[in-house]
Amino acid sequence: MCLAVPGRVMEIAERDGTRMAVVDFGGVVKDVCLEYLPDLAVGEYAIVHVGFALQRLDEESARRTLDLFAELGLLQEEFGDPWEAAAGSAGTEERN
Repeated sequence: MCLAVPGRVMEIAERDGTRMAVVDFGGVVKDVCLEYLPDLAVGEYAIVHVGFALQRLDEESARRTLDLFAELGLLQEEFGDPWEAAAGSAGTEERN
């Protein structure tokens, strides 16, 4: 299943002419393209689908959604077990 998941913007940088962010999805950190939301700022939340931030979201809604997804096991289904992933990529700093 491929979900649109809320995440919190941790860092923003320009990469090869594209505005990118490091986004935290309740403990899982991924790189996300910000081209659809060019004014999104560090600390804000957005709905992310297939690596693209699509819509700004308030913190309360984001947290409620992440809690519900976690309770239903959807975050693990979407991202896998973060501890297992960390163990499998120990020693590498590259993000997906």
